[in-house]
Amino acid sequence: MTTHTEFPAIGYAGRIEALRDRAEERGFDGVLVSDLTNVRWLTGFTGSNGKVVVRGAGATLVTDGRYRDRAADELAAAGVDCDVEVGFTHAEQHELLVRAAGGLDQIGAEATSLTHRQWTTIAADVPIEPVGGLVSEGRRRKDAGEIARIEFACRCADAALAEVAPMLGDGLTEADVRMELEYRMRRHGADGPSYDTIVASGPEHAARPHHHASHRTIVEGDTVVIDVGALVDGYHSDMTRSYVVGEPTDEQLEIYEFLRIVQQAGLDAVRADLGARELDAACRDLIAEGGYADWFIHSTGHGVGLLIHEDPFASTASTQTLVAGDVVTVEPGLYRVGFGGFRIEDLVEVTSNGCRVLTESPKDAPCPPSPPTT
Repeated sequence: MTTHTEFPAIGYAGRIEALRDRAEERGFDGVLVSDLTNVRWLTGFTGSNGKVVVRGAGATLVTDGRYRDRAADELAAAGVDCDVEVGFTHAEQHELLVRAAGGLDQIGAEATSLTHRQWTTIAADVPIEPVGGLVSEGRRRKDAGEIARIEFACRCADAALAEVAPMLGDGLTEADVRMELEYRMRRHGADGPSYDTIVASGPEHAARPHHHASHRTIVEGDTVVIDVGALVDGYHSDMTRSYVVGEPTDEQLEIYEFLRIVQQAGLDAVRADLGARELDAACRDLIAEGGYADWFIHSTGHGVGLLIHEDPFASTASTQTLVAGDVVTVEPGLYRVGFGGFRIEDLVEVTSNGCRVLTESPKDAPCPPSPPTT
């Protein structure tokens, strides 16, 4: 069973100050943070209701009575200098928000995380203007505490897959494999799965990149795509491995080996200052040259952290550039109804001159591994 000691602390100190500085650069004298993922990253608060007002002289978290003690404890543990105000009704919370924003003239607010009704209610009393990216820009660069949690999540998924992949020829259904993986990730220390684990098998299901595991029995000759990740202390991992049950055909071996080469080319391309579009092209162009352009039907990768899909996104449309501290996937795939499909995905930490691969499950061949020795 995977075990761990205490993780390094996450560097909450300075995040509010850095946000304040970014806001001032855009002409705002305050920020209203309402996206709960951003609230968590900024303050350490993990509740389901909370908004943070950041102003020149401090910050205030407004929440409800369920989180009165929890919010104070979590902010104190994070070492964040932020007041906590509790309103027991929506009206009380609104008044506390208005009070916290008092004296501010131009507040940047996250329009995408507020409903139209919430926006108009707040805007009637608080001078908010829509702004994007103020917090998510800071979330891109993971610190040592964040990387440690993501890496441990990878170990949980690696360990679970090592135990379950050898069972693929034992007459299990896709749903059986999914449940085994999610149970075993928890046994290895995860808080749960990062997402609904994908187990896609056979000539039709494996051709669907985001297939929902069904009660189809996995049989000899199937290609099987397993996309599995663990959740640890709010941070996600993400990995895909693909297999052939039984003896692979020449076609299956040829396509798998081609994809393995393509995925390695993607890993080799990763480095800080590389355009995310260029990362996508590193895989997509090779696939097109190999004659499989219409077999690749999704983007090459995405960021991972407090969300399973976050900036940056490596796609043909991306205008983003990788930075040191990004954690991203590299996950080309080939899919065709009648054949099935393969996807190979690793999670990597972007460095100044390359990347560090965080996922460790083997991918040298499509045959399921042997059971782990005890």
